[in-house]
Amino acid sequence: MNDDAPGPPPPPLALPDGQGRDALDALYRFVAAIELTPAVAVHSQDRGGIVRFWNRACAELFGVPAQQALGQPFASLVSHLEQQDEFDRTLAAIWSSLQAPPAREWHVERPDGRRLWLHSSHFPVMEAGGTQQVFCMEMDISARKEMEGTLQQAALVFDNSRDAILVMDGNYHVLAVNRAYTTMTGFQAHEIIGASLPSLRLGVHDQTFYDRILRHMDRHDHWEGELWSVRSDGATFPIRASLSAIRDAQGAVTSYMALLSDITDRKRMEEEARRLAHHDPLTSLPNRVLFMDRLAQALAGNRRQHAEFALMFLDLDHFKAINDTHGHEAGDAVLQEVALRLTRCVRGVDTVSRLGGDEFVVLLTDIGGADQAAHVAATVMQSVARPVATSGREISLSVSIGIALCPSDGQDAKTLLRHADVAMYHAKQNGRNEFCFFSPAMNAHVHERVQMENRLRRALANDEFVLDYLPEIDIASGRTVGVEALIRWRDPERGLLLPEQFIHAAEESGLIVPIGQWVLREACRQARQWRDQGYPMVVAVNLSNVQFIHNNLVHYVDEALQGSGLAPEYLDLEITEAVVMNSGSATRETIDALRGRGVQLTIDDFGTGFSSLTSLRLLPLSKLKIDRSFVDEITRAPDHAVMIPAIIAVARSLRLRVVAEGVETIEQLHYLRQHGCDEYQGHYAATASGTPPLTPPFTSPRP
Repeated sequence: MNDDAPGPPPPPLALPDGQGRDALDALYRFVAAIELTPAVAVHSQDRGGIVRFWNRACAELFGVPAQQALGQPFASLVSHLEQQDEFDRTLAAIWSSLQAPPAREWHVERPDGRRLWLHSSHFPVMEAGGTQQVFCMEMDISARKEMEGTLQQAALVFDNSRDAILVMDGNYHVLAVNRAYTTMTGFQAHEIIGASLPSLRLGVHDQTFYDRILRHMDRHDHWEGELWSVRSDGATFPIRASLSAIRDAQGAVTSYMALLSDITDRKRMEEEARRLAHHDPLTSLPNRVLFMDRLAQALAGNRRQHAEFALMFLDLDHFKAINDTHGHEAGDAVLQEVALRLTRCVRGVDTVSRLGGDEFVVLLTDIGGADQAAHVAATVMQSVARPVATSGREISLSVSIGIALCPSDGQDAKTLLRHADVAMYHAKQNGRNEFCFFSPAMNAHVHERVQMENRLRRALANDEFVLDYLPEIDIASGRTVGVEALIRWRDPERGLLLPEQFIHAAEESGLIVPIGQWVLREACRQARQWRDQGYPMVVAVNLSNVQFIHNNLVHYVDEALQGSGLAPEYLDLEITEAVVMNSGSATRETIDALRGRGVQLTIDDFGTGFSSLTSLRLLPLSKLKIDRSFVDEITRAPDHAVMIPAIIAVARSLRLRVVAEGVETIEQLHYLRQHGCDEYQGHYAATASGTPPLTPPFTSPRP
């Protein structure tokens, strides 16, 4: 018999009568039940886990029909991705121990690339023949895992949100708070959870406040606004709150969510912005905007209750000189100190404002009359007069004040401010360092000043100014060595005007600067023309204090010299003793710059002011001019002319030439020559020679 031939079939299974059919039916019922259960697969240990059973749910779960799955390695149908090694070790443990491990979750990939999360149970089954197989039951939990991921992400967002979040149930009881809430308030979650919204420690709000919010929520499902909260240490702070209702699919409110933001910094910035919008950044006083609002309130009070008030317009005297001499930092320090002193001189109900520069206004509300306003003005002047210490120096101050009363001097803001300004200008004209009440006469004077300023502007634009030239005669030789440029105004309406009729208005209005530029250019042009004609002349130009302290003076001089081609040594700038007395660092720099260019400098009207010999010695000057009032004394009271020899002696000690002004007689000229005066000016030079001062040969007979 061939050993490889198949043997006889096994004998049929012997069962007791009636039991065969029942067992088969039971098997069919079992298989049908398995087909209806979640995914079930059976694979063996041999050849890498060959699939022996694959139910319908398994085919749908993995996208592989049973006829394709049976007989295939389980690993070729289901990939366990990053958990594959762990899955293989789990199966190996089952084969070795024949024990079922606990059910667990696996991340798998189907043959078509779709990924799933499965909840799997594995346990071994031993068949009658001793073959080991693994019974696998798989449940798709991908939807649950996705929801869990979403919930985890939401939890991360909830806990890491920068805004504080409270979740409440339908009755406004707190269910959860995030980390930002505990950081913001200092309260821990267990201190807040379970509390109701009205009882939360949100600050100073009462039950009525919360009742209004809840009624609004019943109608609109949302409320948003600003309120005060409180920290665990009891400190209150502002928050922005947003409360929203959360409804389910049926529209019923299930919970509420509140978002809270700490707006302390925003409120601080808003307050700072409001402060900057209504206060002067240098002095922190109310600015013009806030002052005009306070003035409007005072006017409204006057109309309702007839409450009288006063408006004081203040201007620091010679403040520009402080900036030019000591620097702008010192000027700012002075303004800050003045602002502080002004606030100390008035009541809390009054308003002190800085309008700009060195101009201040004070609103005195509900005063008893002019006497009270005068008392405050006197107090202010006394306070401002105290020296201000800054950068190791003391700066002396004074102030001019104009006062307008409401309703007698005006019943609207524009009129009152204008009238107070008029009164202040009148105080300036009276010598400064005083206060004046407004009067109609002052107003007429200011109106005249404004008209004068307008005419001066027109004169400058229409080239109405001309220059006369007064010779400077060398006493020893009788030769003209220079001329002084004297401005005249040919006004079409009033004829020829001398400087004393318009220079003061030009200085007060600031027009002296452009007028002075014109004088410099015209004088240098004429001097260059005379030089080209064979008459080299030094031309002297008077500078007012306003011109000299102007920042661009040196530039204007350079411009005039370059434009005319005149050599600098033929230009002589005449300055006053006041400039010498205020010779701070800025003045000294200007003088040094001019002398460094070769320009000559002369002290004009010497003896009428209070010069410091120390200052004169330190400054690189060229000449001194004796004021004509001393020359007049030679004829009128010779015994009083002793100042002339003294002045000449001072000039000699400083190595300066001396020029006498206003010489009209031969006696005056003899006296000056006798005492060593170098040059003279005056009508005598023209009358003695019969030669007009404007034309060559610029000579005069010797005395």
